[in-house]
Amino acid sequence: MKHTMFFLSLLGLAAQPALAGDPVAGKARFVVCAGCHGPDGLGNAALGYPQLAGKDAAYIAEQLRAFKSGRRQSATMQAMVSGLDEMDIDNVAAYVATLK
Repeated sequence: MKHTMFFLSLLGLAAQPALAGDPVAGKARFVVCAGCHGPDGLGNAALGYPQLAGKDAAYIAEQLRAFKSGRRQSATMQAMVSGLDEMDIDNVAAYVATLK
């Protein structure tokens, strides 16, 4: 029983949402992203810029971190995210999540 309670408490911690970013601060950082992805995040498929609108914050944050770490390769995106810190990434992701 003791081990079960410990395990369940760990599950509870894992289920806690991460601290949300600030979409207002993210909008200010997104200005650079809008050059390719558009001001509304609709992208430009013809030029190879994917739509971001409609994606959730967790997905966007994970992709930005993957580019920043090099796990996902794109010279352009790696250059774009190189100056972002963890809070910037969370803020941009929070803003993108507001785009529908």
